[in-house]
Amino acid sequence: MELKRRNRVNAEFSMASMTDIIFLLLIFFMITSSAISQSAIDVKLPKADATNPSVQDPSTVTIKEDGKYFVNDKEIPKEQLENQLVNALKGEANPSFTIRADGNSKHKDVVFVMGIAETHHFNLAIATTQEDN
Repeated sequence: MELKRRNRVNAEFSMASMTDIIFLLLIFFMITSSAISQSAIDVKLPKADATNPSVQDPSTVTIKEDGKYFVNDKEIPKEQLENQLVNALKGEANPSFTIRADGNSKHKDVVFVMGIAETHHFNLAIATTQEDN
């Protein structure tokens, strides 16, 4: 009596899992390569265009290199800066002010003032100087 074997070795190989792995690796390398290239870019900030008319905001916040704050050329402690700005811009239809920060002032000082503008929905401009070509 001859018995037939029912278990045969299947020579097929499923590529479905392999394509999933390759797809995930592709996504990983695309994300990491873009993150690396962003950190290596030399950023040049835009310069002011002298042909555009400028509008002088009624209020300015000046930040000196040593971290001192001035509102309309009057020195204000950091703790009182928010109250002073809110009082200065109270009643304006479109409240706005300009930040004049020293080139060597700390970034966190500028971000602090920008946070005040964001909290109270004030419009904000950052003063620059035009470089000679």
